[in-house]
Amino acid sequence: MQYLAEGLRLPTNGLDYTILAIYFVVVLGIGFAARASVKTSLDFFLSGRSLPAWVTGLAFVAANLGATEILGMAATGAQYGVAVVHWYWIGAIPAMVFLGLVMMPFYYRSKVRSVPEFLLQRFDRSAHLLSSILFAFAAILIAGVNLYALSIVVEALLGWPQWVAIVVAGLFVLVYITIGGLSSAIYNEVLQFFVILAALIPLTLLGLKRVGGWDGLTGSLEKSHGSDFLSAWGGTGIGDANPLGANWLTIILGLGFVLSFGYWTTNFAEVQRALSAKNLSAAQRTPLIAAFPKIFIVFLVMIPGLVAAVLVPKIGTPGSDLTYNDAIPLLMQELLPNGVLGIAVTGLLAAFMAGMAANVSSFNTVFTTDIWARYVKKDQPDAYYLRFGRLITAVGVLASIGTAFIAASFSNIMSYLQTLFSFFNVPMFVVFIIGMFWKRASMKSGVWGLLAGTTAAMVNYFWIYKQGVIDIPTDQGANFVSAIVGFVAGAVVMVLVTLFTAPKPEAELAGLVYGTESPDGVEAPAEGDSAWYRKPALLGWGAIVIAALCYLPYSL
Repeated sequence: MQYLAEGLRLPTNGLDYTILAIYFVVVLGIGFAARASVKTSLDFFLSGRSLPAWVTGLAFVAANLGATEILGMAATGAQYGVAVVHWYWIGAIPAMVFLGLVMMPFYYRSKVRSVPEFLLQRFDRSAHLLSSILFAFAAILIAGVNLYALSIVVEALLGWPQWVAIVVAGLFVLVYITIGGLSSAIYNEVLQFFVILAALIPLTLLGLKRVGGWDGLTGSLEKSHGSDFLSAWGGTGIGDANPLGANWLTIILGLGFVLSFGYWTTNFAEVQRALSAKNLSAAQRTPLIAAFPKIFIVFLVMIPGLVAAVLVPKIGTPGSDLTYNDAIPLLMQELLPNGVLGIAVTGLLAAFMAGMAANVSSFNTVFTTDIWARYVKKDQPDAYYLRFGRLITAVGVLASIGTAFIAASFSNIMSYLQTLFSFFNVPMFVVFIIGMFWKRASMKSGVWGLLAGTTAAMVNYFWIYKQGVIDIPTDQGANFVSAIVGFVAGAVVMVLVTLFTAPKPEAELAGLVYGTESPDGVEAPAEGDSAWYRKPALLGWGAIVIAALCYLPYSL
């Protein structure tokens, strides 16, 4: 197992622990406050579809801003340099805008409780069951990554035994989700968003000050790592060598299209936040609102990673006892005084709980509504599913503890996450995108597309890459290739199966395929929703323009 270095133990004192204790009290208070609103299973799993767009928007970005995001992206910055911006400006913003403008109307108007349930309406029961099982399995694996990230940080930084860190943090997540359901998770994610920023901003500013500002940082890195380390596109020509181990084609297709769209448009841990919005307009605005802070968050995780690469030039190499995952804890130890240190530790714990809560709350929804209620215990009273949802939440947390140890074999946990996304999210995305835009896609093509995409991605990673059949320089490069292979295999198989199987009756495709109108018609905007900032199209195009402006300094 890869632990943080023992030398990173933080000099925490009573003030830091007081800040941490206050935060935990507030988290539990929000959970108990949300309990009053949980009367039905819809309240528990989707907040009764009643939340305003600004709440769901911040929760949307916070659900992704977990401990794995902070530790993993800082690790990616220390390992690969400025190329980390690809995961945000290419690998997130376009897909978030696409989700808001194009896909949310399909999700929201169909009144589904989960992403797999949409496949039941568009394809058949076999596609629905397989996607539900794959998603539930992936959600537990990803929740386990967050749990592992938290345990190694807390053990090294605060001196708590690893099992104590796991039990305490897992217990808090379990309590506030079980009591308050999705509403508790979402309102805590809004709080966690601001706590995380309060931790990262001083860390970034003090880190820059330590290395002599931006000029000092870039000057040092250019001497030690070369100019390509400071360029997003440097050395990405086909056949060229670069720190990332990927060329421009695999970055654009593998990360920018397949992995990115696969994650942001079909990952129920994210989409669930938008489905809890009070109406279609709010649901569409959820990812668009989230896109704005997402543009700038990259600097708060990239710069600490770059600073760590200057302070410890051999970080992550065989000659150092520090892994790339140590970048953030290293700066916390080096730069932060007590009090601010307590906020930073609280921010890391908040990030962990945001990431784990997002995956556990999506897992309990999919397992209860898509697997248990659909195939095991049908037609039970609503109160039964509410009780079962709370029970399966506890099961999900316990299972996450077991899967936490799988992440131990990766020195960069973001590489592990990207591997999971290429296996599970990409095949689901290809089925969605073809099903939404091609009416002829048959009912049976969905399940075979899922199987083909998942199998092809795993074959590429475990055989072609791991066994050295083709020389792919890095895990990240292999993930991009796996994603492309999974997408292409799923699409080809869907087309072939469609040629030999029956399509879904056209009357049953209303509202499920682009260009068809929902049987209920287009939802009219709510009264008072005429302001420019409430219009999804304007927000979407605004996000696109801002994202485009971000590309101007991209070659720096």
